[in-house]
Order: sequence, then C-alpha cells, then structure tokens
Amino acid sequence: MKVYENAKSALESVKSNQTIMVGGFGLVGAPLTLIDELTRKEIDGLTVISNNLGEKGKGLGILVNQKKIKKGIGSYFTSNRDVGDAYQKGEIELQLLPQGTLAESMRAGGAGLGGYYTKTGVGTDLAKGKEEKVIDGITYIFEPALRANVALIRAWKADTLGNLVFYKTARNFNPMMATAADIVIAEVDEIVEAGELSPEEIVTPHLFVDGMIKAQKILTKDGVIDHEQK
Repeated sequence: MKVYENAKSALESVKSNQTIMVGGFGLVGAPLTLIDELTRKEIDGLTVISNNLGEKGKGLGILVNQKKIKKGIGSYFTSNRDVGDAYQKGEIELQLLPQGTLAESMRAGGAGLGGYYTKTGVGTDLAKGKEEKVIDGITYIFEPALRANVALIRAWKADTLGNLVFYKTARNFNPMMATAADIVIAEVDEIVEAGELSPEEIVTPHLFVDGMIKAQKILTKDGVIDHEQK
C-alpha cells in the first residue's frame, strides 16, 4: 500500500479531461486535503461525479470557479449558487441524477454491470432520451453504470494495508466510489498497524485502495480548518 507524503504526489494520477469521483455530501465526508491540492494543479476539462460540487468558494466549488470542471454529474447542485451561474453562462455541463440513482449507478459500475432499470424519473424530464422498458406492466428507464478514472475518497481510519473505516454519515458515497474507479486514493484521519482494525468494522477492503494520504484539513462547525488547529 502506497502512503503518500503529500497531496501533490497523491494526485499524480489525476490528469486533464479525466472522469473523477469525489466523495462527500456537502463538505461532510469530502477529501478536503486532496480537493485543496486539486485547486493548485494545472488541469482542466474534468468530469466530476459527486453528490454536489462543493459550496460557494469551498471544496469543489473552488474548482468550479477556476473553470477546471467541464461537467458535473450529481444530485444536489443547488447548494452552490456558483454552479447554477456557471451553467447559465454555458461554462459547465450538468447531468442531474436522483440521489438513489446516483448511488446505484456507482454501485453498478463497481459490480461490473453495464446499467440497470429503475422506475425513478419515469415520466419526467430526467427520462428524456433514455430507453424505456415495460416489465410486469410497470415502465422503467435504463440508467447506465458510472465509473471513473480516479476516485478521491475520505475515510476516518485505515490500517497500513489500506482497509478503511468511515465515520458515521461521512461514509455517504465514499465506499461505493472505491469500487467504481480504476485508481482509488483515500484521505484518512488516522493510519494504524495492520491487524488493529476489527474485520467487523472494515467497510472498504484494501484490495480496492491504491494509495492513501493523511488528512491535513478537517471540517468543523466553524468551517474547514487545518488538522493541527483541531
């Protein structure tokens, strides 16, 4: 398991025009240290699969303002007014998916499926252009699976093998993203020796994780701060 010394080296595999998954709901469970380094990296044309694109001037929201994101695929873009403004200006493309559909599409990608049929969205604008199929008298639409070149995820604790444990609701989309990308980089608060984690608490097995970095930034009620200020 590769443990990177800094975020810059951890992001060497992230290139322009790639598709990346980024964990988090709002800023909770987001890999804030890795995102902060992305704001410094000379890249553009990214397709970002994430529940939302950060908040105004925070997290992925900074990348939106830097015009590094070409397309966002997610569920909750209205948490960041800058995303709507960029969309109205034609600076970003957005693909809106219901939250359960977003989660299932990533799960399908990690399970090796090409896609699946769902009732969610039938008869709405979200179904336009999508294949419909009637099964047992019920209309479904086809949703393709989602995969990415790189997934940037956040975990609470890891062992030196790369097994991951998540903290409460910060778990959100992170575990399924770990299964649905070619390269997975985990930002973690604490790294312990192999064998110290109970097998019962491990959510993401190490075989899904390619590298790790110790988190330098955390989210508190006062906002995003450096770890040493905690």
